[in-house]
Amino acid sequence: MSEREYDVVVIGAGAVGENVADRAVQGGMTTVIVEEELVGGECSYWACMPSKALLRAPSALRAARDVAGAREAVTGDLDVAAVLRRRDGITHDWSDEGQVQWLDGAGIELVRGHARLTGIRRLEITSADGTRTALVARHAIVIATGSAALLPDVPGLADVQPWTSRDATSAEAVPDSLAIIGGGVVAAEMATAYAAFGATVTLIVRSRLLGSMEPFAADLVAASLADAGVDIRTGVEVVRAERERGADAVLHLSDGSRIAAAEVLVATGRTPRTADLGVDAVGLAPGEWLDVDDTMLVRGTDWLYAVGDVNGRSLLTHQGKYQARAAGDVIAARARGRGVQDRPWGAHVATADHAAVPQVTFTDPEVASIGLTAKAAADAGLRTRVLDYDLASVAGASVYADDYRGRARAVVDEDRGVLVGATFVGPDVAELLHAATIAVVGEVPLERLWHAVPAYPTVSEVWLRWLEAYGRPTP
Repeated sequence: MSEREYDVVVIGAGAVGENVADRAVQGGMTTVIVEEELVGGECSYWACMPSKALLRAPSALRAARDVAGAREAVTGDLDVAAVLRRRDGITHDWSDEGQVQWLDGAGIELVRGHARLTGIRRLEITSADGTRTALVARHAIVIATGSAALLPDVPGLADVQPWTSRDATSAEAVPDSLAIIGGGVVAAEMATAYAAFGATVTLIVRSRLLGSMEPFAADLVAASLADAGVDIRTGVEVVRAERERGADAVLHLSDGSRIAAAEVLVATGRTPRTADLGVDAVGLAPGEWLDVDDTMLVRGTDWLYAVGDVNGRSLLTHQGKYQARAAGDVIAARARGRGVQDRPWGAHVATADHAAVPQVTFTDPEVASIGLTAKAAADAGLRTRVLDYDLASVAGASVYADDYRGRARAVVDEDRGVLVGATFVGPDVAELLHAATIAVVGEVPLERLWHAVPAYPTVSEVWLRWLEAYGRPTP
C-alpha cells in the first residue's frame, strides 16, 4: 500500500471541505481533499442548488400574477418539464467536472475514495477499484463529510422505499401524490414545490410546522400551503407503513387515520456522516456528532477538526463555509506558529454560530430570519422588547404586489439597545436579511440605526417603522 504525506488532509469535497482546503492552501499548506461521491457535495447536487432551482419557477410565476399588467400576460401554467430541465442544468447533470477543475486551479490535490481514520493524523483511502492508499497529515485532518437524511424507526417505513431529500430534489418526474413526513425546512420547501407542480401533497407534522421559527412565520406559511391545496396534519405521527407491489404507500397515523400516496418523502432530520470513518480508532464514537470548540478543533485532540454539518452546530451551507474559512486559517496559523485570534469574533473562530445565524426558507411566502426568536431571547434571560410590523403597510409593498402579505419582527435587547433577532415573512424577503444580519453581528445601537435611512419606496422601509415603534432617542 502506497503512502503519501501532506500538511493537511480534508475528508469531504463539498462546499465546506473545499473552503477549508482553499484557506489552508492560501496559508501555505500542502493540501489534499478526499471524496467518494461528487466534488461539490450535497449542496451542489442534492440540496441548496437543485431545491432552489425547483422553487424559483413557481415563485417567479406567482410574482408575475401578483401585479396587474403582468398578470394578464401570463397565459399558461407552469411547465414542469422545463423546470426539471433547468434544475438539471444547474446541477450540471450531476457531473463534477467543473468542480474538479476548480480544485486543480486552486492547488488542491484530489483523491477519490472512501476514507477511514487509522490513527493520529493517519487515514486510509479505499478507491472504487479496491486500491488502498495511506495518507499522513503533518498538521491536521479535517472531517467535512456533512450529514445524511435520518430515517425514523417506524415499522414498515423502510419497506415502502421512501424518498429522502436527495430523491425529492433529483426526481425525474412528479408523482401524482406525495406524503411528506416532517415539519421542518425541507418538508415545507418540498411541499411548496410539489404542490406547485400539481401533486396532491400531504404534510404529516408531529408538533408544529417550522417549529424553530417565530410562530407567526409558521402560521403564514401554513396558510399559504393550505391555499395551495396541501393537507397539513399536525400533532400526529406515522406509526406503521406498508406498500403492496405496484400500489400506493399507506401510512397509518397515531390518530387512527391513514394516508395513501404514490411516494413518501421522509424529512424528519439529519444524522452525521461519521458511522464509517474509523473515528473509533482515535477514541470517538461512530455515528455521533463531533464536538468542537469555536476554532472547529475536535475537543480532546490537537490535530483533528470537524467542520460543517458533521459537528452539529448549524446545519446550513453558508454557516459551514463560514466555519471552514476560520478552520483553514487557524490550521495554517498554528502550523506556522503564528498568533491565534480565538477571542469572540476573532479571525479564527465561528462566533456567529451561537446566536447570529441567518437562514432563508424558500417557501411561499419566504421566511428570512437572523439571530434569536422572541422566545429564545427570553429563554436566554435577555430583557427584550419585540417590535412587530405588517409589511403590507409600507409603501414599497404596495408597489411590489397588488395584494402583498407579510410581517416582520425585531427582537431588541433592552439593556444594550441592540437588535438580537429579526424575522421577515413575505414575497422575496430573502434580500432583506443581510441588513439585519449586519445589525445583529455588528451590535449596531438602535440610536445609530436612525441614521441608516432606507430608500423609498422599498420594503426595507420596515426598518424605519421598527425604529418609530421603538421611539426616537431623546437628549
